[in-house]
Amino acid sequence: MTLEGKRLIVTGTAGGIGASVVRGLVAAGARVAAMDVNDEAGREHAARADAAGPGAASYFHCDVRLRGEVEGAFREAMAWLGGLDGLVNIAGIERAAPAESIADADWDLMFDVNARGTLNTNQAAFPYLRERGGRILNFGSAAGVMGLPGCAHYSAAKAAVLGWTRTVAREWGRHGISVNAAAPGMWTPMYDAHRARMDGEALAAHDRMMAGLIPLGGRLGDPDRDMTPFVVFMMGEGARFITGQTLAVDGGLMIP
Repeated sequence: MTLEGKRLIVTGTAGGIGASVVRGLVAAGARVAAMDVNDEAGREHAARADAAGPGAASYFHCDVRLRGEVEGAFREAMAWLGGLDGLVNIAGIERAAPAESIADADWDLMFDVNARGTLNTNQAAFPYLRERGGRILNFGSAAGVMGLPGCAHYSAAKAAVLGWTRTVAREWGRHGISVNAAAPGMWTPMYDAHRARMDGEALAAHDRMMAGLIPLGGRLGDPDRDMTPFVVFMMGEGARFITGQTLAVDGGLMIP
């Protein structure tokens, strides 16, 4: 799968899936504008990907919660990219709390980053994709489909991402823009933080549960091996006729 000549924006690139995706897209030949709020880590990962080639990467600061900042970052990225063929919107956060105890500030944070961030980045990409078509891949979650006990605000925000994705796929298809959502089941630093909140007994029970829920291997996947190749495919010509879908890359966790 080659992406030679493709010009892409990726958000949430300072670690985890995002950093892996930048490396994979550049390795496939794409020119990638990497964005995050963690400038030190974001620059480091982009520089490593750029040095490895054969594509190129450059880092741009972007807080996806802020419309003006997103639009400014996209303008700067466009000056470097020279055009846009696709957006991979990975930026997101998770917090945990019982549903009855979720604070207003935490609810707002979940929706500001995960849902409003999707709105802001997709709208910022639209005028650059409208003339020639292209790809948008938003990152949802199985939590937005199945629910995740202890994370109702995260689940609700990710459900909003999925609803948005299906709707704009219908609206923007006439411009040749495909819009899909990924539901990843990957072992990431965010998942490490989720595990760290459990005591030994709860963690053991969690691992037994995951072993029963995931047919392929009984545990979450590896971003480099399992997630990034999927993103490369979705940004390429093979995915031209896929739109409005929530695509689970999770070893079977979300099998109905």
